[in-house]
Amino acid sequence: MSQTKRFGRCIIIDDDPDILMSARLLLRDMFREVITVQAPESAMTAMEEERPDVILLDANFGRGATNAAEGFHWLSEILKRDPDAVVVMITAHAGISVAVEAMKRGATDFVSKPWSNERLLATVRTAATLRTSRVEVVTERKRAAAVTAPTGGETPLLGQSPAMARVYSLIERAAPTEANVLILGENGTGKELVARALHAGSRRADNVLVSVDLGAVAESLFESELFGHMKGAFTDAKGDRIGRMQAADGGTLFLDEIGNVPLHLQPKLLTALEQRQVVPVGGNKPVGIDVRVIAATNVSFDQLADESRFRQDLLFRLNTVEIELPPLRERREDILLLVEHFVGLYARKYGKEPREIPPPVADALVSYDWPGNVRGLRHAAERAVILADAGAFTVDDFSLSRVAARTPTASAPAPVPAAPTVAAARDDLNLERAEKQMVEQALKKHSYNISLAAAELGLTRASLYRRMEKHGL
Repeated sequence: MSQTKRFGRCIIIDDDPDILMSARLLLRDMFREVITVQAPESAMTAMEEERPDVILLDANFGRGATNAAEGFHWLSEILKRDPDAVVVMITAHAGISVAVEAMKRGATDFVSKPWSNERLLATVRTAATLRTSRVEVVTERKRAAAVTAPTGGETPLLGQSPAMARVYSLIERAAPTEANVLILGENGTGKELVARALHAGSRRADNVLVSVDLGAVAESLFESELFGHMKGAFTDAKGDRIGRMQAADGGTLFLDEIGNVPLHLQPKLLTALEQRQVVPVGGNKPVGIDVRVIAATNVSFDQLADESRFRQDLLFRLNTVEIELPPLRERREDILLLVEHFVGLYARKYGKEPREIPPPVADALVSYDWPGNVRGLRHAAERAVILADAGAFTVDDFSLSRVAARTPTASAPAPVPAAPTVAAARDDLNLERAEKQMVEQALKKHSYNISLAAAELGLTRASLYRRMEKHGL
């Protein structure tokens, strides 16, 4: 027994001191602490100090009681204090009807007096394992929620243009349904914000939204990250861990950068979505899941329709409803609204005085093509607030003077100057400028596809985002 995993705390509630002694001696090697109480009120106090893994609760207290009324009352009280509590009801022999009723009311299992030691040990171990699993699920959900907090910070979904009006209309109609949604759009257009709006407007809004950046998940960890794994499934699998799909059970699963999933891994994702169950790596028992799927990609629909790149059956599974976000250059009437919002936001954040945006600067901002879209505009606004001298903003404060902005009357965008070559970067021995030039070149080469640019630079997506923010890109 000593080599078997020990659980935390067990509370035994029974008015018979002999029963308490017998159970405590039998279970003391299974738990770090075994508490025995004759009065249920004392057990409530012990629960407040530390939540137990298992509670053994007698069905009847008091001489001659047989209807289990007191046991049912205290079962209810325990579950009020801890809805995930694992309670094993102790019943008299031939008390099967009491046991059945107890399980209907929330008990996990039952044992009959007098019990078989082997039966009691097996029942309690199973119950404690169930409690551990419940705690792990809650922990994993909190972890998933923590790592999937909105990356856009205070970025709102703003816009009054006809293009955004169409987006709002689709969100309003799709959100209350269970339909899977595919969000298309360039990097920085707000795909995650749309996903959060869909979740907030759904019947699952009170449950978790779990985001997975598939562009940042290594191929070797794809199954473990999504489906979970069992202890010992691979070298670093130190314990059982649920995957993101199981963590999202009952809520919404947001699969960002879905277009970056390698072709050979797409069938595994499709199978999980079709069967609505996952099999953890190293396990053989499927686990049912109930999730609504929202997917997003910066890959064009034409590229997704290429069977050599993306499975069409998976595409059909994902795009029951399709929402395409316009780039900022196609909704220029929203640019000043966004600039004013972010300038005000960062002025408050950094304790700066409000500044005027003169008409020539406003014209330049509206004329600029914003290759980084709303994310790029937000960074430019933050930089301007931090670095601007006293007085009104200038174009230089927003770092637009180095790039030819389109004039308001022009019919087509002016060509963007070519990025500095690698050789030019090498000639400039200033490390900061050279790094910025390399990042700019990679971004423009890959049309601001963050995943591809990061891969060419040998960086993670998060590292590339940090460098983009550092250099005002």
